[in-house]
Amino acid sequence: MGFWDIPLQVWMGQLLLGLINGAFYAVLSLGLAVIFGLLNIINFAHGAQYMLGAFAAWWLAQNLGIGFWPALVLVPLIIGASGVVIERTMLAPLAKLDHLYGLLLTFGLALIFQGLVRQGYGISGLPYPTPEALSGGYNLGFMFLPKYRAFVILASVVMCLAVWLVIEKTKLGTYLRAATENPELVGAFGINVPMTVTLTYGAGVALAAFAGVLAAPIYSVNPNMGADLIIVVFAVVVIGGMGSILGSIATGFGLGIIEGLTKVIYPQGASIVIFVVMAIVLLVKPAGLFGKAT
Repeated sequence: MGFWDIPLQVWMGQLLLGLINGAFYAVLSLGLAVIFGLLNIINFAHGAQYMLGAFAAWWLAQNLGIGFWPALVLVPLIIGASGVVIERTMLAPLAKLDHLYGLLLTFGLALIFQGLVRQGYGISGLPYPTPEALSGGYNLGFMFLPKYRAFVILASVVMCLAVWLVIEKTKLGTYLRAATENPELVGAFGINVPMTVTLTYGAGVALAAFAGVLAAPIYSVNPNMGADLIIVVFAVVVIGGMGSILGSIATGFGLGIIEGLTKVIYPQGASIVIFVVMAIVLLVKPAGLFGKAT
């Protein structure tokens, strides 16, 4: 079958799959970009915190009967609070050391989180039901669009835009950026810089947990789901520009679509196309598509 003989349904199906994957890439890389761009922390535990978000949604449903909609609010708050504790007790003491120490610490935390879940619940996927209000789908004529997948794309876009607006267009975002560039000066104006740093890290972790709750009904909840994704998400952040909020959002969705369409044209290349794009971008623009050269 030639290129022009591929049915429209196949193109649209892979485009939808690419948008869904891109939605997760965008939200996860956004959390990484917030933490790195504002705090200079390479949070290697981000994938494990995404897994903990999915696992916490499953645990709340199984043990307390708390469904998807409350979990979508509660889980980011709970996992985000754990991020606050981690920043205060482990990352803050390393703030004046080389970034490598923070990377190694978060890498170790990721292994601990995955190991604990693996020991307690095994490696088999744990099923999480699709919310009843979002079951079924829409017949668009050329394809069937599941309601839940459409919701995931919409929720991710809304969350990404909300975070971008807060950081780039509000006084709070201005304080955050200023606290990163000149903490002594910002502190002189009465702003609690250490608390600002801690809450920012917690917010980045909460974004990972939010993505985890969204992922639970689509992917099986298992201890390795974050480890499988984190390398791709780091590639998205590098391509978009380390620390660039807009770059992470645009690149996340864009690469998801490129990956999905590659499955139609050349399926064997879908697993490496993101890294090929990363290599080309680094050769042409080392700071990333939206990054600023230093």
